[in-house]
Amino acid sequence: MERCEPNEENVLRSFQYLAPQSIDEAVRLLSEHGKSARPLAGGTDIVVQMKENATRFAYPEFLVGLSRVPELRGIEFGESAGLRIGAGATMAEIAESPIIRERYAAIAEGAGVVGSLQTMNMATIGGNLCNAAPSADTAPALLAFDAQAVIAGPSGRRTIDLGEFFAGPGKTTLAPGELMAEVRVPAPAARTGSAYRRHTPRKQMDIAVVGVAAVVTLGDGDRIERVRIALGAVAPTPVRAREAEASLTAQPAGDEAFTRAAEIAASECSPISDQRGTAEFRHHLVRVMTERMLREAVARARP
Repeated sequence: MERCEPNEENVLRSFQYLAPQSIDEAVRLLSEHGKSARPLAGGTDIVVQMKENATRFAYPEFLVGLSRVPELRGIEFGESAGLRIGAGATMAEIAESPIIRERYAAIAEGAGVVGSLQTMNMATIGGNLCNAAPSADTAPALLAFDAQAVIAGPSGRRTIDLGEFFAGPGKTTLAPGELMAEVRVPAPAARTGSAYRRHTPRKQMDIAVVGVAAVVTLGDGDRIERVRIALGAVAPTPVRAREAEASLTAQPAGDEAFTRAAEIAASECSPISDQRGTAEFRHHLVRVMTERMLREAVARARP
């Protein structure tokens, strides 16, 4: 256990750093210290919060570092088991994974825009999701692929749909002592394509004004057999555009169907106005980007 003490050059207040070497040990430490402890993965979110928002941030007395927990690492795929992404996998590892780029392109595209290259080498999928920002770039693609979160806690492990994981801006359904262990994603069917894009004022190192992911599976005659559309930064949590999805199911893949679905998607979201964009502008972006992502996903689904 290490202790960081404040000094003239250190804006961080005093805290203790704990370094477990297994998930069980990490859960025990989080349970033992309760609300005074926070897990630390890549640190690209929590360290910034600790330094810049000390007066408003619930400052932890203990940081439970997860970098020495091998069970949290790794990316694995099997045709029956699907994709497993350890919660400690970095954005760079996800963006560069051959299997994710080939079978889950939207997930790779979301991970590939999380900050600078330096940030991508530090930031983890678990941290990006557990920070619970409505604009999290990995969340829409994972929602669109029907991902599930595997949660480890004092009572063992439980699995929940990722859509049930988010409770609001900065809030999750994690109980005291729990942490995200991994993300599970089903294997996509044949003739499935996906795409994710976001709109930001700057190309890198900015958060999404709007993010849109689409996953489309084509059946006979290029009819849409299955479709998922997920939106980021337009509601208190990342959300699915379920009515837009329903409008596309069993329809021929084409511009007319995409335009209609994009209009519906824009009507389903509830964006706010802030310094990065008005609610009206975000509604417009959802329409434009949903249509584009559907078109791109279908193009990737075709042989």
